[in-house]
Amino acid sequence: MATLHPQIERLRTARDRVVKLRGRVEMSKPVPEDLPRSREWVARETLAHIDELLPYWLGEIERVLAGTKEPVPFGRTSNDLIRLMTVDRDRTLPVGELYGRLDAGLDRVVRRLLELDDRQCGRRGLHPQRGEMTVQQIVEVMLAAHIEEHCEQLAVSLDRGIAAKA
Repeated sequence: MATLHPQIERLRTARDRVVKLRGRVEMSKPVPEDLPRSREWVARETLAHIDELLPYWLGEIERVLAGTKEPVPFGRTSNDLIRLMTVDRDRTLPVGELYGRLDAGLDRVVRRLLELDDRQCGRRGLHPQRGEMTVQQIVEVMLAAHIEEHCEQLAVSLDRGIAAKA
């Protein structure tokens, strides 16, 4: 079996960190009326993005695994319209729903990653900006590191909100 265990542990640690912030997210101010495309995201928008990126990148991993000719085209860029519209839509969901989606999405990702063998982890995809990546690199960059970055973003946005109230 491939060793995705370090990335899986990082995903679980990131989820735990987001869960510890739940009370602060619930107490944070409501999302602004304007869409989050031209400003820093508030906590609920970051959480909505984390929720949508989990199934998205798992699907892209499946695309690479199912491809018949390597490298398999996969992925998106930060200005992807569906990505932006999903965050726009889900940013006003109740916090409990956002956290429920986080748990369900992460559990599904972890279950699937634990099934992958070395051959599957070595399959290659072709990202429009990052170029050729193995499945293991996709897990590292698009899931583990990506969620860690957004955990930090979430904490910073909550700290900024506290500073603004003071």
